[in-house]
Amino acid sequence: MRVTVKDIAKYCGVSAGTVDRALNNRPGIKEKTKKRILEAAKELNYRPDFTARSLVKGRSMTLGIVLFDLYNRSIAQLLNAVELKAKEYGYYLYITLTNKNPLSERECIEYLTNHKVDGIILFTVNKGKKFNEYLHSLSIPVVTIFNYVSDDWEHFGIKEREAMRKGTQYVIDKGYSKFVYICPPLRKMGEANIYTQEERLYGFLEALEEKKGGETPLIIKEQEYIKALDEIKLNGSGKTAVICACDYYALEVMNYLKSKHLRIPEDVGLMGFDCIDVLKYIEPKLSTIYYPVEEIGIKAVENLVAKIENGKYISSKKSATLDYRIIEGESI
Repeated sequence: MRVTVKDIAKYCGVSAGTVDRALNNRPGIKEKTKKRILEAAKELNYRPDFTARSLVKGRSMTLGIVLFDLYNRSIAQLLNAVELKAKEYGYYLYITLTNKNPLSERECIEYLTNHKVDGIILFTVNKGKKFNEYLHSLSIPVVTIFNYVSDDWEHFGIKEREAMRKGTQYVIDKGYSKFVYICPPLRKMGEANIYTQEERLYGFLEALEEKKGGETPLIIKEQEYIKALDEIKLNGSGKTAVICACDYYALEVMNYLKSKHLRIPEDVGLMGFDCIDVLKYIEPKLSTIYYPVEEIGIKAVENLVAKIENGKYISSKKSATLDYRIIEGESI
């Protein structure tokens, strides 16, 4: 038979309200009493009745998150930060993965709404007026991260274009005159929401335009980007830099260059984007741009919970941009 809050209250000789304060870490209870109640709950093998709690609160105490996949380490870091922050507020997390498929994303969103999540954090590949209207039809709070949908939604990210422009300028200032840009998602331009990758491309091109002169950059959009890179002469006249739209690609390129016995940065320079946590194990140290994925995840949860519980977001702006910075490694 399930042990209830009333059972614990009777066992400890206190009111049900006092037990509720102890179990939910609320103020208005002496530490000694709280400790006695928590020990009793453990002794009696108490398990919270989330269904009953949801009926009382009018909420399921769950959040949903929609992501592409977990191959990129930065997304794994984001997810970890989101899950930990959600738990701080007493929420559990439903995780859905779309594999960058717009239809699959819709199915993930339907799954989350059917399971009565209180709000959704969305890293979308969908875009446009109809999708925006669809999100409104859900009638639950939505926060978007990275890829932008519209001003209707609280959004968290960085100034992608500016960050890549400054990163490319940093490379140019090191004396490089030939450039290869690697970003496989660009092959889906016009078909899916790849806002972050489009902005990074524009930032790269703007930096080269300001430079004026030099060779036309080579832009690799192929899924088999290492194979495409293998067809390019990298160590000819002039210093060549390979700039990657994320660290995941940069690490694959680094392995390729090493296999070809090309020295980094003496023969070929290499720049990433994200500053994923595994870079501390890599030699040479990768030059990259720090992307605050964990802070973005935390801000997304804070604002989503504020909207759910108080009816308004913490942020005063619809689109909040966080700080980035260039990480000067050894590969440029």
